Amino acid sequence: MTGNNEHNEQLDNTNQPGRHRRDKGVQRRRVLIGGGTAAVVGGLAVAGFASADTGSSSTTDSATSTTASPQASASSSVCTLTAEVTEGPYSLDGALVREDIREDKEGVEVQYTLTVVDQDNDCAPLADALVEIWHCDSLGEYSGFVGGNGHTEEDNGTFLRGGQMTDSNGQAGITSIWPGHYVSRAVHVHLRVHTDVTLTDDSYTGGDLIHTGQLFFDPDINEEIQAISPYSDNTTKETSLADDTIYDDGGASSGLLTLTALGSSVSDGYKATLTMGVSTA
Repeated sequence: MTGNNEHNEQLDNTNQPGRHRRDKGVQRRRVLIGGGTAAVVGGLAVAGFASADTGSSSTTDSATSTTASPQASASSSVCTLTAEVTEGPYSLDGALVREDIREDKEGVEVQYTLTVVDQDNDCAPLADALVEIWHCDSLGEYSGFVGGNGHTEEDNGTFLRGGQMTDSNGQAGITSIWPGHYVSRAVHVHLRVHTDVTLTDDSYTGGDLIHTGQLFFDPDINEEIQAISPYSDNTTKETSLADDTIYDDGGASSGLLTLTALGSSVSDGYKATLTMGVSTA
């Protein structure tokens, strides 16, 4: 993929706000995203593709509430078109296929359940697709690119990277930590969906890349998490979700996760869910 360093993305996002967004002529071509889980499947596509701006919801207690979009909530019964975005400069080929990508990285646990549905088959669950994610650690450093956010640590090129195959319900479960932050971007996770891959002992080869996107987090919960250890050791400037150059205020249609607390404190972690529709044509 790309070989750019951390500073390239910082400069690109600061001086060229549109650099990481695909051309508007193709960005709404292939991908649709809705909140919730596999409830979107079936013949829902015939109802039409509605905007994700179907309502709003608020969080009264971030440690105990289920959180949707601060701008919009996504209906689990609507397939919603959304823009693809580029993968950014931190991707690496040959991701490990595994459920837990944390390795030795400390942070607030996040249990992802990501559901993939096929737009070209009445939003039916897409089985046997590889859902791959990667993101920075609590200090804002990516494996394979450590040092770009000003910190010195060991770099094995694999921490906080990996993916899982979807099951018959189109779901892939991945466990990681809440990402940290780095200059010029709001807290986010990178994501790719591949079909027709060949699994090896711990990775994959071949296949077709059918979706590239990013996932985002509720800003109120994120503010609390970035204030606790080990995230508080990262003193670099943080960009808010509202000021991010990629997130476009579309709620789940723009990759905003639905979060459910695992306990009474933010440090107990969260379940994070999102339904993503892709075109396999």
